Amino acid sequence: MAGWTLLFLCLLTCGDIRRSAADPDDETCLSHLSSSLQDPNQNLKNWTKTTFATPCSGFNSYLQGVTCNNGRIYKLSLPNLSLRGTISPYLSNCTNLQALDLSSNFLTGPIPDSLQFLVNLAVLNLSANRLTDEIPPQLALCAYLNVIDLHFNLLTGPIPQQLGLLVRLSSFDVSNNRLSGLIPPSLGNRSGNLPRFNASSFEGNKGLYGYPLAPLNSKGLSVLAIVGIGLGSGFLSLVLSFSAVCVWLRITEQKMAMEEGKISQLMPDY
Repeated sequence: MAGWTLLFLCLLTCGDIRRSAADPDDETCLSHLSSSLQDPNQNLKNWTKTTFATPCSGFNSYLQGVTCNNGRIYKLSLPNLSLRGTISPYLSNCTNLQALDLSSNFLTGPIPDSLQFLVNLAVLNLSANRLTDEIPPQLALCAYLNVIDLHFNLLTGPIPQQLGLLVRLSSFDVSNNRLSGLIPPSLGNRSGNLPRFNASSFEGNKGLYGYPLAPLNSKGLSVLAIVGIGLGSGFLSLVLSFSAVCVWLRITEQKMAMEEGKISQLMPDY
């Protein structure tokens, strides 16, 4: 009997250990993210290997910026902490992640295309950093995305056409980057029940054009056209005036010659 009791207690203890242990994917996710970031203001003091081993306790977490749901990380929110470094591609290991906010820091480098594996991701806010390279089209594989906010970065290249396939997308902002090319019609001309994105979502990208932005450089072209017409009209008027004077002088000269001829005929011979 004592043996069965001991076995039962052992099973209960082992079950508690399994429930309290961190998901290995979440631990890898946090460990690599911490390694890729510099924290000059020491806002992430409790981000240590020890805490990574147990980042969640049910619905609670003692880690700065981490929110848990049923023992898994479902939200990472680290905005405005003066963080530097890059975005770790191992963030994709936090497979239960639904919201990622790293906005208003000093992060550099590309947006990892491995974020495509965050299949539950609904909110992506990487705005106000110094991120470079192109927006990865693989983000379109995050079918639950409601919010994509990438404004105020240094992103280049076109807006991926594939992002227009995100039917749940209700907020989209890529303003003030270095993007170029045509705004995908699937984003600029959304219809039906899909929310429309106005010009403020795309402004501040010199090489970007298409609806809902105003025609590219329309104001500059109008000014140049007006100046060109003015200069052309002035030059044409000058040429015409000069030609008219030349013709008048020529006609006057011919008339004087004719008059002189008539006078000479009328003059008597001596």
